[in-house]
This record gives sequence, structure tokens and C-alpha cells, in this order.
Amino acid sequence: MKTSSELEIKQDVRKFYDDIGWQEIGEGVYQNARYEDLRPVSWEYIHKCHLRVGRHLIPEGRLLLDAGSGPIQYPEYLEYSQGYQARVCADISIVALKEARQRIGDRSSGGSGLFVVADIANLPFRRDAFDGVVSLHTIHHLPIEEHKQAYQEVYRVLAPTNSAVVVNGWQDSVLMRYFVRPIKWRNRTRKRIRKSIKNLRDGRSNSSDTGPKPKGKGTFVSKHDAEWLKKEVGSLMQVEIFVWRSVSVRFLREYINPDLGGKWLLQKLYDLEERYPHFFGEYGQYPMIVIKKD
Repeated sequence: MKTSSELEIKQDVRKFYDDIGWQEIGEGVYQNARYEDLRPVSWEYIHKCHLRVGRHLIPEGRLLLDAGSGPIQYPEYLEYSQGYQARVCADISIVALKEARQRIGDRSSGGSGLFVVADIANLPFRRDAFDGVVSLHTIHHLPIEEHKQAYQEVYRVLAPTNSAVVVNGWQDSVLMRYFVRPIKWRNRTRKRIRKSIKNLRDGRSNSSDTGPKPKGKGTFVSKHDAEWLKKEVGSLMQVEIFVWRSVSVRFLREYINPDLGGKWLLQKLYDLEERYPHFFGEYGQYPMIVIKKD
């Protein structure tokens, strides 16, 4: 039985995406895109990272489950179900499912779409129902007590001999740890300088500052590390950790400059990720967890 706090978390997540996250702020661009780096300098790198998911799915099948589909936010996500008869989109947000229906309806080729309001930790589907399963940036929105259950549900509905792909983020990326520290220091320094300039202009001392303004509220996120995944999930099913993307959005925005060879740097980073996919998957920011069902 779910506790009241777990139910409240899911209600808050649903409300966030219905009211804010999946509202369009431009043609085909959702408010949730503010958590991604959409600059042209990063586009090719991000595009190729998105396509990595399809490598681990069988190319053709009857049903592909998109668990926590959202509105199928990026065009590359549509590629995963090109060879399937139908893509089943499951999400707790009705707004997301309406947008996903429109996206799949706009496709020039590929299978049809089916749309189900569902919780990834309690999927309403029979065992072995799907030839492929994807879940992108969804499990970390669950109460932390339900993460293992969500992986078990993905495994349960996956057909034998096939694969599922889960993309999530680590709680503390070893690689990003060393880049985030100078970013935080620089941001704090910038804030202090801006405050000092403002106070001087307004004729006030720093002591009159009332503190930082509250930031816009996001939604609930809880994450684990690679050791937890290997111990808690790897003991229940066959999992393998690959890289989806090794760097965070903060890293991209702070370190990748279009005028300082940013595109070239990302190409070299992508090449390294391709050469060492397990290393960058385990120590980078966003792992791609491939579940195989024998």
C-alpha cells in the first residue's frame, strides 16, 4: 500500500507536467526543454546521443512500450518505434499523452500509437507483452522506495530474449563533480559582484540585501548511483550500463562555446564515449541501462 507521501509526490509530478512541463512555449518546444541545451553548437552531439537508444532494441516487432513517454519530446524518440506495429505510450500526465498522440499522428511512416494513463511502478499490462521497452528520464520522478519496483515492472512486461532501455541520471556523476565545482564558484562570484554593483547604484550597503530571490519550482527528482543499480537491480535481472550522455546541461552551457571550438570538442567527446561506453556510462552524468530478458 502506498503511503500518503508517495501519493503526494506522484500527484505533484503529474500536476507539474500537466500545468507547466508539457505546455508548449514554441512550435514543438515544451517548457521542460529549459532542462536541455538546445543551442546549435550542441545540437549534433545531443542528436547522436538520443539515437543511441535504438541500437539496443530489436529493429522490428509488434509493440514497443514507452514508459513515461511524455509528449515524445524530441524527433529522435520517434525513431525507436519505426519498425513496430504500434507504440504504446504510458504516462501519468494526460497532457503528455494528448501531445504524444498528435506527434505520432503527424508521422509520415511507422506504426500507430496507443495511449494509456499509467504509473511506471504499477504497469497495467500482462507479462511479456512488449517486444521492446524504453523509459527516458522517468524513474527518477518516482518516490525513491519505488525505483526498484519500476525496474521490475519494465522487466516483467518485456518479452523473453528482448531488451529494454532505461535512461536516467546519476545522483553524483564522478566526471561532472570536478567540473561543477568551478561553475558553482564562478556563479557565486558573479552574484556577489552583481549585488555589489546594484548596492552601489542604489546607495545601499550589502547588509540591506534581503537574500536571494526564490527560484522557480521544478518537480520531484530522486536518483541513485551505479553501485546501487548493480547491487539492487543487477541482482534481479541482467543489466548492462552504457553511456547515453556523459555531460550535464550545466556543463554544456558553461563550457561549450560556439566561438571556441565547442562543436569540435563535442565531436571528440562523442568519439571517446563511443570508444569507452561502459566507462562513460558508469562515471558520466546520464547512463543508458540495458535490461535483457533471457
